[in-house]
Formats: sequence, C-alpha cells, structure tokens
Amino acid sequence: MSYKVSLPLFEGPFDLLVYLIENARMSIYDIRISEITEQYLAYIDEMKSMDFAVASEFMVLAATLIDIKSRMILPKMQVENPDGTVTEVEDPRSELVEKLLEYKRYKNLSEILGERAEENRLIYEKPQEDISAYTDNPDEYLSLNIDQFVNAFELFLQKERRVADVRARYQRIEREKASIESRISLIKTKLATALRSGFKRLSIRELIPNKKDKYDIIVTFASVLQMMKDKIIDAEQKKTYGEIFITPPTEGVKEVEDVQ
Repeated sequence: MSYKVSLPLFEGPFDLLVYLIENARMSIYDIRISEITEQYLAYIDEMKSMDFAVASEFMVLAATLIDIKSRMILPKMQVENPDGTVTEVEDPRSELVEKLLEYKRYKNLSEILGERAEENRLIYEKPQEDISAYTDNPDEYLSLNIDQFVNAFELFLQKERRVADVRARYQRIEREKASIESRISLIKTKLATALRSGFKRLSIRELIPNKKDKYDIIVTFASVLQMMKDKIIDAEQKKTYGEIFITPPTEGVKEVEDVQ
C-alpha cells in the first residue's frame, strides 16, 4: 500500500523533480541526469531520516532516473538503416522530458482553476426578479389642458425662486458669520481701549458691530458668557431687561490690558 507524500513544498515525485531542475537552472530539454539523480536520491534519504513514509511513485521515479543515468553513461548506439544511412538511438531522457512538460501544463492549469475558484467566491449573483408588473402595464399619459399646465409651471417657478432665495441668504450668512473666538478678541480690544481711556466698564450694546443683525447679537452674547466663564470679565445688570455692563475682574485686568 502506497501513501501520498505531501510536504510543504512538494506533492508527488514530479513536483520534486521540477523543483530540482528549476532550482539548478537547467533546461527541461537538456537535463543533467547525473546531478539531478543525486539530488533526488538525497532528498528521498532525507525524507526517510525524518520518518516519512515514502510513496511508491517516488521510488519508481528514482529507479527511472537511475536507469536513465546508467544509459547516459554508455556510448551512443547507432542503427544502420536499409538505405545505408546511420541513425542514433533516441535520447533516453526524451520520455522523461515529455512527462515533465505534461505535468507542468496540468499544474499550471490547476493553478489557474484555483485562482478562478477564489475569484468566484467573491462574486454574488442576485436572483432574477419578476418585473412583469412594471413591463406589462401600458404607459400612462397626463391629460392636462393649457390652464392646468400653466399653473403647474408657475408652481415650479415659485419653488425654484424660493430655493434660490434660501441659497442666497445662506451664502450671505456664511460670508458674514463671525466666530466666537474672533468676537472675544474684539471685546478684549474694546475693553482694553476703554480702560486706557479711563472707562472701567462698557455696555454690551457697544460690543455689537451690527445691532440689527440677530446673528451678530447672539455671537456677542455667547462670547460674553464664555469670557465670564473663563473669569476674564464680570457682568452686571441692575434690573430685569436693563442694560448689561461688563467690567474686567481683578485677576482679569492684566490679560485685558495686555491687548494692544
């Protein structure tokens, strides 16, 4: 009973033989039989020393190589033809070369099939659906008189004008929008200027560049709250809905005064 030998590099005797030939940079059509036979037998001995059960086909090929090697040592025989010409006996390596070429062809094909199988695993097909409900129904046409068509077109134009108006307003706000960071810097500058002029407090109204712009008012108010949280300024309001005044606290005076 023979066992299939499968090592990390080789499966079967021809796989090993092809490896030895390619590793030695030989041409399959001109194999140095003596050298290859020695390497092949050495590999089989190594397999035996590692307690591998060597398959019978490995041993058969080893015997074939030894037979070819022995025939290569003998002088080339010549056969005289009836017409008087002399023909040399066929190279003893020819049959082995044909088998090696055939093995390589099938091995290459098996590798291609393996790659195709891997690719097909990544392909998922969607089952065909019944779309007769859409293809069997006749096309429907809208029946509109001229007045209905004009009204529909007018509604379309109104919608486009609203979209254009909103887009224009949005773009204008984006261009004019100020960040809280830049507004805090502006407040510090105004407060520093006031302190140098002898004023110890400012009305929050004086900090709003554009008092008619709601966004400007909101950004300024949010900036004042952030500065109060950071203890840069204090705020005071005497009565509900009354004027809001800001002043720098003791620990915040230096930071404000350092603003140029």
